[in-house]
Amino acid sequence: MATTKVSKASKWFSNKTLRLSLHRRRSKSSSSSTLTSPASSPSSPRERPKRPHQVDEMKQVFRYFDGDDDGKISALELRAYFGSIGEYMSHEDAQMVINELDSDGDSMLDYEDFLKLMKIEKRDDDDDDDDDLKKAFEMFELEKGSGCITPKGLQKMLNRLGDAKSYDECVAMIQVYDIDGNGVLDFHEFHQMMA
Repeated sequence: MATTKVSKASKWFSNKTLRLSLHRRRSKSSSSSTLTSPASSPSSPRERPKRPHQVDEMKQVFRYFDGDDDGKISALELRAYFGSIGEYMSHEDAQMVINELDSDGDSMLDYEDFLKLMKIEKRDDDDDDDDDLKKAFEMFELEKGSGCITPKGLQKMLNRLGDAKSYDECVAMIQVYDIDGNGVLDFHEFHQMMA
């Protein structure tokens, strides 16, 4: 029965145009680590235990979702998160995902339930990171289809994600990865920044 529940939640996320990988990539530490799937029971030899900095990163991502800092993610908070990244999630879909992953029956996701969600996401993301990266890039484009991220576009998206930066800070952020010095990031430069 647990397999059926996971597959329903997995199906919902696999149909989204932008997955959680944007925030996982954004949450990388300066050591270029990546978030991996949550540690599972010892009966799963393929998965490595999490290192301390990976656990910290997962907790940071959890806090993005947990808007009221009560240690639980409600359907409303799940919808608010997806809305902040430009994805629509109905209340019914949010509640379905929560109901399928909720281990204690309180209709909310605690941190352990959230780790199950991230495990589903990791499995779904493994084969299509480039597609997700292209879609993430498009979300930062101020003028859709322009093929570049401007300081204004970066500022707008960071504000939507709750990480307000000044225009000058965004200019400085872009300059770090602006290989050709034209003041904007093309996809190649964006890819290097996210790697």
